[in-house]
Amino acid sequence: MPIKVNLASSDPLSLAVDVLVIGVPEGASTGEGVLARLVEALGESVAHQVKRDDFTGKKDQSVDFTTRGALKPGRVLLLGLGSGKPTDVDVRLLAAKGARFANGVRAESVAVVVPPGVERAERSAAEGLVLGSYRFTRYFTGDRVPKFALARGTVVVEGKPGKAARDAVALGQQVGEAICVARDLVNEPPNEVYPEALARVAAEVGKQHGLKVTVFDKAALIKRGMKLIMAVGQGSAREPRLVHMIYAPPGKPKGKLVFVGKGLTFDSGGLCIKPAPGMEEMKGDMGGAANVIALMAAVAAAKPSVEVHGIIGAAENMPDGAAYRPGDIFGSLDGKTVEIINTDAEGRLVLADCLAYARALKPDLIVDNATLTGACVVALGPTVSGFFSNREDLADRLRGAAKAAGESMWQLPLVDELRDGLKSDWADIKHTADRWGGAITAALFLREFVGDVPWAHVDIAGPSMASKPYGIFSKGGTGHGVLTFLRLIEGFTG
Repeated sequence: MPIKVNLASSDPLSLAVDVLVIGVPEGASTGEGVLARLVEALGESVAHQVKRDDFTGKKDQSVDFTTRGALKPGRVLLLGLGSGKPTDVDVRLLAAKGARFANGVRAESVAVVVPPGVERAERSAAEGLVLGSYRFTRYFTGDRVPKFALARGTVVVEGKPGKAARDAVALGQQVGEAICVARDLVNEPPNEVYPEALARVAAEVGKQHGLKVTVFDKAALIKRGMKLIMAVGQGSAREPRLVHMIYAPPGKPKGKLVFVGKGLTFDSGGLCIKPAPGMEEMKGDMGGAANVIALMAAVAAAKPSVEVHGIIGAAENMPDGAAYRPGDIFGSLDGKTVEIINTDAEGRLVLADCLAYARALKPDLIVDNATLTGACVVALGPTVSGFFSNREDLADRLRGAAKAAGESMWQLPLVDELRDGLKSDWADIKHTADRWGGAITAALFLREFVGDVPWAHVDIAGPSMASKPYGIFSKGGTGHGVLTFLRLIEGFTG
């Protein structure tokens, strides 16, 4: 069960919790504020430990104390806030780190003190507590089942909180839980999450949150002419699916936004099979689709004034006798014919049909996200998503949303000179080009299917899964991108 977050305005040192988390600004002295109170309650050992650990409140610094019954909290964790005025990004990170620490010391309750004067602080703190407390333990049995669970979180604020603060905490909990849906889906094994199962989860999320959900099965995909999705999935015993989720706001919507996710529930590489080492990570090749499902749940909770559509293309790329081959040529929903070069570049084919479908909705913008290329990871590392856009104003919006959400994204160029690498002698276009600039040529291929609609492509291949926890992100599936997309939606003004 996820942590249950509530709101309190009492003296934090009087809270009966297992762990109390306090952010300390850089340069704080043990003779002032909460540090002075800790010294008074726990003795000079606090000052000695702070000095010994060289804790000055710098970013990423931490120090913790057991109170041995001298205070109501069983343990106090001090985390450095750094210099300057803290933001809601800092508050979310503070809460996430505190919850992760509490998990590590087998705590059942945690409270985080929110720095005063921070906009959106209550919501961000609740998000952080949920995200930091996340663990995926579904398949543990016997002694592997955790003996303790972090069940209660408290957001501590100054003064008497009103309805707006309570509503913000409730929304933060819902947004955090939505992101955990994406994490769960990425962490699930591929024998449990396959295209039909992924579509079923989307339908369940839609039912739970009052969204309209339509699922297109194999027959519907064939009827609509989505030949690229069908090509990718034809080597698998698991049939592909396309999912369309819709959030409609009360009243007249101020715009229509579409988010598209790549849902390769397992990618063996097809006939161009991947090497065995690391192939197990390809269960996470549906991170983009998982993000879209999570985003739609978060949108339903946030209730923005725009209409939001989530489109998911789900398939499994397998190498049996019916699998598609290098040299094959397929049509597409867009009408273009595509020559297949490498069957391990399957994600862009699924996205191409999804983008053509999305374009027909006549939206104000389309944003796709996908674990698309290793080239993007080579360029930006494992914690940064690369993004491309055919409109600079949309790129600016996306950049601002990522900064506001605290997620690392970096714009890469759509270099038109590389478009020649996609020219085919036998079809309208090849789906891969030369090795160099692989993330760029993948984006150039996708651009062929969006027409004149403002569009951004976000390559989340690096941060969609993490080898260890960091920041607000968990080991395994992270849900990286959902907070950015939600900020983009909430800030859309036409």
